[in-house]
Amino acid sequence: MCELADAAIGTAHSTIIGIDESFTSLDLNARFLRPAWSGKLFADAHCTHAGRTISQYICEITRDDGKPIATVTSAVLTLRGEAARGR
Repeated sequence: MCELADAAIGTAHSTIIGIDESFTSLDLNARFLRPAWSGKLFADAHCTHAGRTISQYICEITRDDGKPIATVTSAVLTLRGEAARGR
């Protein structure tokens, strides 16, 4: 579930950065609410604070029956200039 949330958060962040910018996760915190033994999982990530360098995200993961199974928060660092090259 953490990989799913990280991918959803990364996808969300990639929509707000410039073409010459890149990013990396600074942290990721997961709170698990209930199990998911089978079926599809859905991840919905959105930015709660868009800073110039560090942005905050939350991702809600739900089961295919709509019940929440995890809430994941993450800080994302935007890289610019030389730090973004090749990443």
